[in-house]
Amino acid sequence: MDKLVSGFVTIFLVLVIEGVISDTISSCGQTPYPEICESYFMSYSNKPLATLDETQFSLRDAALGSTLDQAQRAYGLISAMDVSSFDEKAKMAWADCVELYSDTVTQLNRAMGSKNPLSWSDAQTWLSAAITNQQTCQNGFVELGKSSYLSSFPFMLSNFSKMVSNSLAINKEADSSAASLLGKQGGNRRLLSDGFPTWVSAADRKLLQSPSAASQADVVVAADGSGNYKTISEAVAASSKRSGKRFVIYVKKGVYKENVEIKASNIMLIGDGIDATIVTDSKNAQDGSTTFRTATVGVTGDGFMARDMTFENTAGPQKHQAVALRSGSDLSVFYSCSFKGYQDTLYVYSQRQFYRDCDIYGTVDFIFGDAVAVLQNCNIYVRKPMSGQKNTVTAQGRTDPNENTGISIHNSRVTAASDLRAVQGSFKTYLGRPWQKYSRTVFMKTSLDSLVDRAGWLEWSGKFALSSLYYGEYMNTGPGASTSGRVNWEGFHVMSADDAGKFTVGSFLGGGSWIAAAGVPFTPGL
Repeated sequence: MDKLVSGFVTIFLVLVIEGVISDTISSCGQTPYPEICESYFMSYSNKPLATLDETQFSLRDAALGSTLDQAQRAYGLISAMDVSSFDEKAKMAWADCVELYSDTVTQLNRAMGSKNPLSWSDAQTWLSAAITNQQTCQNGFVELGKSSYLSSFPFMLSNFSKMVSNSLAINKEADSSAASLLGKQGGNRRLLSDGFPTWVSAADRKLLQSPSAASQADVVVAADGSGNYKTISEAVAASSKRSGKRFVIYVKKGVYKENVEIKASNIMLIGDGIDATIVTDSKNAQDGSTTFRTATVGVTGDGFMARDMTFENTAGPQKHQAVALRSGSDLSVFYSCSFKGYQDTLYVYSQRQFYRDCDIYGTVDFIFGDAVAVLQNCNIYVRKPMSGQKNTVTAQGRTDPNENTGISIHNSRVTAASDLRAVQGSFKTYLGRPWQKYSRTVFMKTSLDSLVDRAGWLEWSGKFALSSLYYGEYMNTGPGASTSGRVNWEGFHVMSADDAGKFTVGSFLGGGSWIAAAGVPFTPGL
């Protein structure tokens, strides 16, 4: 089988060199910003041949190469900026940008390194993350009322954002052509023949399934001093001593008041159960943090897993944006976890994420972000908001039509939390609103309780994004599920089975390549 795949890849690369793929994406005119494409393609392709391997004559490689060059330059310029004249809030937003541009360089390197056509759909995830980073950098200044400071940033950044968008469009076309040449298997080509997904390793599967997984932990965190460490942050820091393998942190029952940043890959947190092991804090936008930085727990390292944990932000509805968990971890799994907050509780920031048997609590936009995220068999509890507020379950942040991102909620339940139940008639609740122009969210085979408004969905601002978004519903049940009174926006769809199938774990997440190996039960199709 390996020889067969290798043969396909060899043939395919020859075809690339001969221009088959280039015929499909031959013109920069097919990109969102053709002038930028042409100028940078020419400068990149004119590099000495010694710096180019044979496959880099393709438009895809030229686009990614020039974009990576600019990303490295942008990161260098931003990190070297003199910010002595910035006030504290502006310095905070700038620090976010330094981190985000560093991550963008990482994502573009990964995309550039994906020479095998079978991995080009993965590159679409990494390029989508790069676009999200650009938007988040700007958002930080806007949120803190410091937009004027953006004029101090390098002038080339506006062109750089356009280059990332072009690369996304070119890679998408190349991936589509590759899928066609290699058998038209598309997003499912990594699914095993038995239909059971395999994302992580057999060892990780055992960890997520085993009732005695805590006994296999590398370190133990216990607030009472009975473990190796008293805080989760100390245990995460200790992971630097391991040699790249999965590092398991067992967090004993207790309340851990701390902000945790997890940047290393392959970290796993195992608690003693929802509402037994709680990590909590109250950072919020009203106190001067960017939304990105309010997270009680922020994860960027790939392959993160959590089980039997509660992530909480106790800032309350009056403090507005206050994130319990932010994940930019590619191929991350959250199993039997709880996320508690009010506005902006669960920040599905970027990349591929799977949530199973989880509880999510909030009021406004409380599942939001620009990841490829599937929530399956989850309980979504809508809380009582501030007086005059409307509840919105989701606010998806897709800014480019070629991003592969979206929020898919499948086989789940949307209902009122205990504090809202008695007064739910006094507050309107909607499934989502379009945070960005190409916002994409679907609810499939989910129970929608009577609190969900007949219209289903809410505008963000006037007619913004109503024709460019994609909101879908498929075979939902319950008193709030009727689509007869739904919004009549061009972007809203009562989906067919074929349409809904595109948002399942197997198709949308490419869950066939990673989830079941983590040991998490899941449904690959509808």
